[in-house]
Amino acid sequence: MTDEHVDAVTPATARRSAPTWLVATISGLIGLFYAYAVWNAIGNLVLTLADFGRLGVSLNLLGWFVWIFAALFPLLVWAAAFALGYRRPAHELLLIMLTGLALVAVFWLNVIAYTVGYSTSLVG
Repeated sequence: MTDEHVDAVTPATARRSAPTWLVATISGLIGLFYAYAVWNAIGNLVLTLADFGRLGVSLNLLGWFVWIFAALFPLLVWAAAFALGYRRPAHELLLIMLTGLALVAVFWLNVIAYTVGYSTSLVG
């Protein structure tokens, strides 16, 4: 292969990525919504501990797993969305971040439904 052949192929297949400031802005602004999900999970864990403490019961291992994973899941999804999208154009990064946020919202609704419907399985 000659250098001329490589140069002829590279511009056609090269992807244009977004500027760093735009990647940081999109990731940061959408990241605030992910942070809200983390904050909400931690707040609900604290309230659950206070309510169960008043009743004289505590969380079992499943209860701790549910609430800790509910706090970690948005962070993991944000990191995966950022890893998938930071080298892509800005509109693709935004769509990936919003798709991840939708996944977090569905997960959060499942956590709420599980803890409301099966709260007795979370105490020991």
